[in-house]
Amino acid sequence: MKNVFLIIWVFLAVVCNVNAQQEKGIIGSSNWLNNWTEFKPGKADYGEATQILAGNIAVNTKLVKKEVYIIQGNVYVTNNAILTIEPGTVILGDSESKGTLIVTKGAQLIAEGLETDPIVFTSNKSLKKAGDWGGIVILGDAPINKFGTYSSVNYDLDPSLTTYGGLNPASSSGALKFVRIEYAGKKPRGLENFNALLLGGIGNKTILENIMVSYAAGDAFEVLGGEPIMTKMVSYKSNGIDFKFTLGSQAKIDNSLAVRSSYLTSSSGSRCLDVSSYAKKEEVDFTKKQTLVTATNLTLVNDSENIDADIKAGLVKEAVYVSENSSLVLRKSVISGFNPAVVLDNKIEINDKNLKKIRIEEMYINFCNGNIFTEGSDNNEDLEGYYGNSVFFNLYSKTTNLETFNDFANPKRPDFRLALSKFTASSK
Repeated sequence: MKNVFLIIWVFLAVVCNVNAQQEKGIIGSSNWLNNWTEFKPGKADYGEATQILAGNIAVNTKLVKKEVYIIQGNVYVTNNAILTIEPGTVILGDSESKGTLIVTKGAQLIAEGLETDPIVFTSNKSLKKAGDWGGIVILGDAPINKFGTYSSVNYDLDPSLTTYGGLNPASSSGALKFVRIEYAGKKPRGLENFNALLLGGIGNKTILENIMVSYAAGDAFEVLGGEPIMTKMVSYKSNGIDFKFTLGSQAKIDNSLAVRSSYLTSSSGSRCLDVSSYAKKEEVDFTKKQTLVTATNLTLVNDSENIDADIKAGLVKEAVYVSENSSLVLRKSVISGFNPAVVLDNKIEINDKNLKKIRIEEMYINFCNGNIFTEGSDNNEDLEGYYGNSVFFNLYSKTTNLETFNDFANPKRPDFRLALSKFTASSK
């Protein structure tokens, strides 16, 4: 009888240990990327446009699946109108006019696709490339940390229609579910690239689930203030930053994926997660909340056939960057193939008070050229000692992406969940 109890105890211990480890990175009993994502969007044929979207949408409007729409120029949803998009609808962004959809403060975008019938925003070009069209801008009235409560989006947009920020953290700007945004991020003359999806002052009642950005020339997801809750976000081979949070955002992002390529990146490098409180310190009201990002079960991976060589060639930089006066809680996540895994702003003094605002725990850091460093410093003994403490449960390994993930190289249905049965993780 004792032997039976011993066998049961060992079995349960092993199962619990494996399940606990497999909670790192994106999770799910099945691969939630199946059906609605597209990893070869350049080969998809979406047909020719049958309807034009232009100017202002000032009344409630519905886009239907039987039509293919094209966004010409800057299209504003105004006057508290609701733009609803049926599952399976295709919307093309016009390259020549930098087609961009802007949902102004008070208006809503209801784009709720289905797992088997996603909504697609993509380029109108036959030969598609990053930056073919503008992107999607959604603006709300949740708080930001600038003086004066409000701000406006730059680019070549109408400043009277692009204000965001306010006093309502629980506001809703609509819902995006099972949506793909492909080849966005066109660069206006003299300005920075558009971002594929820009969220300014978005309240926590906005639904943001199962959104895939592919081949963005600018940032994939940029969050300016607000209190967004983001689940199952995917950034695939974007040139800019995958997930950027600033202006006092109180954001939660969970079960999300960023896949970078060493050869498709801007001069800022291969950064997946960027957390800051401001671009210009003099514009910030420090009596307000500064940026706090709570990120759980992220998988941040560099897609490279030879990570070592790409790192040595200077093609790879850090996966995560944290600026001064901002906070990050990063838990149960996977970082694979970066140089190093995490970099802290050199303005952050390494002391207990500051490090308590940057919690990095229960991580799986794989094949990175270093773990956590201060920017510009080669000596990270203090940080290694702090985050290497067993209380944080951080694990380290050196395995290829093919070994690390379930089905990394599958061209149609990759599976980026950890395949921990194939190797043994180390805490050193």
